[in-house]
Amino acid sequence: MDHSPLGDDPTGGPLDGVLVADFSRVLAGPYATMMLADLGATVIKVEGPGGDDTRTWKPPVVSDPEQGDISTYYLSINRNKRSVVLDLTDPGDLAAARELARRADVVVENFRPGGAARFGLDHDSVSAGNPGVVYCSITGFGARGGAHLAGYDLLVQAVSGLMSLTGDVDGPPFRAGVAVFDVLTGLHAALAVGAALRHRERTGQGQLLETNLLSVAMSTLVNQTEAYVAAGAVGRRMGNAHPSVFPYQPMRTADGDLIVIAGNDGQFRKLATVLGDPAMAEDPRFATMSDRIGHREEIEQRLRARLATRTAQEWYDAITAAGVPCGPINTVDGGVALAEELGLDPVVRADDAAAVPTVRNPVTWSVTPPSYRRSPPPLGADSAEVRAWLDQNG
Repeated sequence: MDHSPLGDDPTGGPLDGVLVADFSRVLAGPYATMMLADLGATVIKVEGPGGDDTRTWKPPVVSDPEQGDISTYYLSINRNKRSVVLDLTDPGDLAAARELARRADVVVENFRPGGAARFGLDHDSVSAGNPGVVYCSITGFGARGGAHLAGYDLLVQAVSGLMSLTGDVDGPPFRAGVAVFDVLTGLHAALAVGAALRHRERTGQGQLLETNLLSVAMSTLVNQTEAYVAAGAVGRRMGNAHPSVFPYQPMRTADGDLIVIAGNDGQFRKLATVLGDPAMAEDPRFATMSDRIGHREEIEQRLRARLATRTAQEWYDAITAAGVPCGPINTVDGGVALAEELGLDPVVRADDAAAVPTVRNPVTWSVTPPSYRRSPPPLGADSAEVRAWLDQNG
């Protein structure tokens, strides 16, 4: 590994010196490469002349006097990267792209299956000249029977079963409010890359990593997919209720909803007591979680009757003081404010002059923390520098 690719100063991160050629776009791949960049890797984002699709996903936008309106979607997943514009249909640009892949420690791509091979950027072609490369391919449905299917998160939420589990009992299915499978696919990809780099450090071997949104969805549905594959039980929509834990849902107070959770028997006894219904806490019919699931309607009526006597804030203070999980249903601004109140410092800015606020990497490290060196780059911001570097020792 070149410990100062492109002449960068050492980052001090655990992936310092790792060069990532990022041929991905939209969300899953760029999220993965941002995680790697936060940990010190040098990430070169390769974009076509039109740029990453998310640059055009507006609104919301941040207005910049030089760049105009910048998509916040793009900003959310492209921190700490360099952008180079390469038109893969141009022979000179394609040669530069292949040279970048030849020099990279890691290649991440989310072409449709077979798309990278058209340009000689598939794993077989890249590893022939770069046998130590860690090559990560991200698709929607894998490279076999699902190769022809477009990988959009909403589509995967539908076909995986997630939407069938989301929404009111008698209402239509709903998607999640964010592209959960794209994000989680990015996280799985980043974890796999880190592990593969560790393997290469020990053995000198590179390898091909393949993941896809549907496989990640099967893993992400955890208890729901396990209930089916192990017990043949197919989940159904339950609104905000939980199939195996009760209470675990919003409940109405005198002036608004409050999330109320009793995840074990001790929490349920505390909840019943603090709500002023100690008899419910001692009722043998409600002693275990399975018992409470079997008496869900009766318990819910009693809980709602008590909660209706005070405001959400009053109950929040009392229930939290009793050691039982509860909380308001915030909008996103309330979530950010809570994280700030709890000292989690959720908003960070890069050190450069173009710094825009982005959301902190969610992991803290005692020795090699994430760094925020570069704001998400304008399209082609680093083209001249990257091209000059690729021409050196070419």
